[in-house]
Amino acid sequence: MRQRSLIAITAALAAGALTLTACGSRDDDGGSDSGGSGSGTTVVIGVDAPLTGDLSALGLGIKNSADLATKQANKEKVVDGITFKIEALDDQAQPSSGQQNATKLVANKDVLGAIGPLNSSVAESMQKVFDDAKLVQVSPANTGPTLTQGPDWQTGKKERPYKSYFRTSTTDAVQGPYAAQYVFNEAKKKNVFVIDDKKTYGAGLAGTFTDEFKKLGGKIAGTEHIDPETKDFSAVATKVKNSGADVVYYGGEYPQAGPLSKQIKAAGAKIPLVGGDGIYSAEFIKLAGASSTGDLATSVGAPVEELPSAKEFVANYKAAGYKEAYEAYGGYSYDATWAVIEAVKKVVEDNDGKLPDDARAKVTEAMQNVSFDGVTGKVSFDEFGDATNKQLTVYSVEGADWSPVKSGTYEG
Repeated sequence: MRQRSLIAITAALAAGALTLTACGSRDDDGGSDSGGSGSGTTVVIGVDAPLTGDLSALGLGIKNSADLATKQANKEKVVDGITFKIEALDDQAQPSSGQQNATKLVANKDVLGAIGPLNSSVAESMQKVFDDAKLVQVSPANTGPTLTQGPDWQTGKKERPYKSYFRTSTTDAVQGPYAAQYVFNEAKKKNVFVIDDKKTYGAGLAGTFTDEFKKLGGKIAGTEHIDPETKDFSAVATKVKNSGADVVYYGGEYPQAGPLSKQIKAAGAKIPLVGGDGIYSAEFIKLAGASSTGDLATSVGAPVEELPSAKEFVANYKAAGYKEAYEAYGGYSYDATWAVIEAVKKVVEDNDGKLPDDARAKVTEAMQNVSFDGVTGKVSFDEFGDATNKQLTVYSVEGADWSPVKSGTYEG
């Protein structure tokens, strides 16, 4: 969810967008008829994301971008005789729902790949279901390092838990330290109060930030955990004010980060709140209000609107008339979906122009060697299934927009 030009695009989409039903006929499972000749074989690509609830802005951006990728593939007849469509399921950011959705997608024999989820905690509940079925999963948004490198990754013992899991976004092992280096070295903040929501994503991100910040010589003024089910953070805001911190780092997502930022400022601590890609959304600015100017967020990759490779994606997304913005993970979702399409293409080409009986296993195997120039840059995967693209960007709230202030890679 991106800087000034994205906000302008978002406004344009909101003002003059066509309805989703204008883009393709809907089915009961939230999928869409993604075009094509209507003959031949239909390959379904599942999409799991929060399509309702607090995080739906991010989830709908993921879903729409995946849908757009299938439309483009069908229009270009990328795989002869194959028509792609999505089946989008709502996990409401809940692990139990994600697991049920994974089971449902596995049961549909036409599903040869799955995009999502948004939340690392949801991914943890889905990975084994997909892996047991040899169904490839590509997340555009998960950043928890354990998903690809195992629970002992911090000790240097990296072990890939599931061969079917891949992601197009970089991880908190990179994002947290990158933020710490920016806050300490460039924002010149030396005394941080660290808060997280106790969830897989938030706690992990706060942990990697804290470790790097202390290595750099920064001081931890205090730590606190919040209940993501509440919106009253006045007690925590008072602790921040009394701590003397000159910056707050929050590991979590925008529904809580926005009110938290607002209440910290209201308590008298006129200091910036810094977070990861989970707060990088226009919704954060709406929730945090005018006092959020100067707040910071890191997000994966470079700003989509500034990449020459993304111009066609931005134009096609706007032309498709989706009601919602593509947000932070739209480009990564588009590329994740194309990765599945490219893997299917390879499998079909290697099998005399048709899908083999063990198509799922073959697509999962082919994904490891997928490599192409995508919307977000070069798309390929390392031995753990992680994206080889490690670029990150720091954004600052300026008025009603996010504005990029620095892009680069973490120098560990």
